[in-house]
Amino acid sequence: MNTVLISIASFIVAISVIVTIHELGHYLAARLLGVRVLRFSVGFGKPLWRHVSRRSGIEYVLAALPLGGYVKMLDEREGTVEDKDLAFTFNRKPVASRFAIVVAGPIFNFLLAIIAYLMMYVVGVQGFKAEIGATIEGSPAYVAGLRSGDEIVRVNSVDVKTWEEAGIALIDQALSHGVVGVTTRDTNGFEAEVIMDLSDTQALLDEGMALDKMGIKPWRATLPAVLGELTADGAAQAAGLQQKDRILAVDGQTIKDWGHWVEVIRQHPGQELSVQVERAGRQQSLVLTPDFAPDSQLPQGRIGVYPWLGENDAERERIKDEIMAHQVTVIYAPFEALQKGMSKTLDMSVLTIKLLAKLVVGEASLKNISGPISIAEYAGLSAQLGLATFLGTLAIISISIGVLNLLPIPMLDGGHLMYYCIEIVKGSPVSEGIQIYAQQLGIVLLASLMLVAFYNDFQRLLG
Repeated sequence: MNTVLISIASFIVAISVIVTIHELGHYLAARLLGVRVLRFSVGFGKPLWRHVSRRSGIEYVLAALPLGGYVKMLDEREGTVEDKDLAFTFNRKPVASRFAIVVAGPIFNFLLAIIAYLMMYVVGVQGFKAEIGATIEGSPAYVAGLRSGDEIVRVNSVDVKTWEEAGIALIDQALSHGVVGVTTRDTNGFEAEVIMDLSDTQALLDEGMALDKMGIKPWRATLPAVLGELTADGAAQAAGLQQKDRILAVDGQTIKDWGHWVEVIRQHPGQELSVQVERAGRQQSLVLTPDFAPDSQLPQGRIGVYPWLGENDAERERIKDEIMAHQVTVIYAPFEALQKGMSKTLDMSVLTIKLLAKLVVGEASLKNISGPISIAEYAGLSAQLGLATFLGTLAIISISIGVLNLLPIPMLDGGHLMYYCIEIVKGSPVSEGIQIYAQQLGIVLLASLMLVAFYNDFQRLLG
């Protein structure tokens, strides 16, 4: 129950912040360009709080449904306007002013992402070095010559420090170039570049982990599949798993070691699994449903459990030292963090556009589209994993909303920008009849997208 409440609360906080910043962009641009703002609402539906400014007359509203918001401006298309107020109407402003007011919302989403990433890098992000544990024979990674023990330090010209950075860079460069140069460093510090063919983007972006499709198994500590500490309200605890349980099999598949156990969990987010365990010398079966990990680009499972690190202090310290040797903390000074945040926001925005393009042409699985339920799970889990992880999740959601709003779909900001571009070219506004027809088409497109997102969410929940 606590996990659900944390997910809901984190989702509300994240969406409220992102929506407020988005609408703040429209609001500030409108006021700067001389358009009268009538209402600034965060959320839809019944107002929970309302305040009318005595100075400006603007009504500020906090509404019951935090899944959106709006800025209402003075506009002749929405009601009668007195002659003395015509100069302050949105529709009478030059097309450049209207364009600037509309585009300001998505721009503020990208600014929020930059700030979130800046804070994330100042706080410090922990991760594992991009060290390869194994490559699958016949896979693109194996054919390229990547082998166990290699550490990926560069993908084409992009430097990487962690598996999270390496995974994003590999996907991004694969979508851009197909054939990717991967620079690795061996245990002696010697660097070499290999060429990996990732031109089959349809297979790469199908459902499942992208690294698995490349044939790469990240390094994992060699530990027995015995459970250590369980996080409160995690999926492992909810399933009845206990400390010192030895995992024998999952859905009839024998579990070799801790790395194999982690791999199986990662591959089955939201899916019900039958787990065979040994507890105090006796075997029993339990049903486990992994949560969705919040800090990954594609769906992967997480259950909230650490490995058992031995019975005595010496053994525990040895294992901890081994794990720590493969970890890295990515942290920057404020100015460098700002540069990194700007670069990261640009990279993630471009990658999002590339992935959307692949979805449109059918080269990426529609199952990768997430809806509010999955977003709430990601937000909740990221909040529990610490401030840096939550900030990263906030940035990704803000970028996604910014990019989505710029798509040339009627009903979205991008649809209005498309009208203004046409107006600039033809010298007159798009006719009201065409706008009405396009709006109906936009509603159908957005409704279809939401249906797919909700369907995927429920499929993940139901396994």
